[in-house]
Amino acid sequence: MKVGILGGTFNPIHIAHLRIAEEVLERLALDRIIFIPAATPPHKQLDGEISFADRKAMVELAIAENQSFSVSDIEEQRGGRSYSVDTLRELHRLFPEDDLYFIIGSDSFLEISSWYSSAELFTLANIVVVERPEAVVGDLTAPLPLAIRDEFCYYSDELRLAHRSGFSVFYLPGTPLPISSSDVRRAVREGRSIRYLVPEKVAGYISDKRIYLNDR
Repeated sequence: MKVGILGGTFNPIHIAHLRIAEEVLERLALDRIIFIPAATPPHKQLDGEISFADRKAMVELAIAENQSFSVSDIEEQRGGRSYSVDTLRELHRLFPEDDLYFIIGSDSFLEISSWYSSAELFTLANIVVVERPEAVVGDLTAPLPLAIRDEFCYYSDELRLAHRSGFSVFYLPGTPLPISSSDVRRAVREGRSIRYLVPEKVAGYISDKRIYLNDR
């Protein structure tokens, strides 16, 4: 199977997350996509006191009607810092026959050299870089760690880097939806509507649980 991996804090999950997953699923002909909420993200502080259980529950509500989407608590079960390379290693062990497609935004790809064991990521999965409006990548090789740039071959007509491991880096210009989780949290804190920013069931969960009201 061709399996997409979409990680994030999902604090909360919003429409842009879902649209990204749908576009990658369709354009790369994937069989399914696994949403993986980060337990302890290494690159950013988790704003507010929102539990993993709440963030996972919101993902479950958001994807409930899409049979191609699922959610995993693999990072919560493992404990410690939620490094992507550790998650991909574990997914290889759990699903040895599957082809993995690790989905990240272009803003994250621009910083990938700073990630823990970043060079190993390209030997564990295909990397799918989804363009975000504020972070267009003009040169796909530029963000790569210097030590491994000669391990890739660039196919400009496909917007793809082929790694010598057999995996590729795909660049997908996507539907520009400049929505962020911080926008949603701010709207809740300010008493404004979040309709059409998050799925209706997620908005209901946030309202019922009264979360993000005191978010900073």
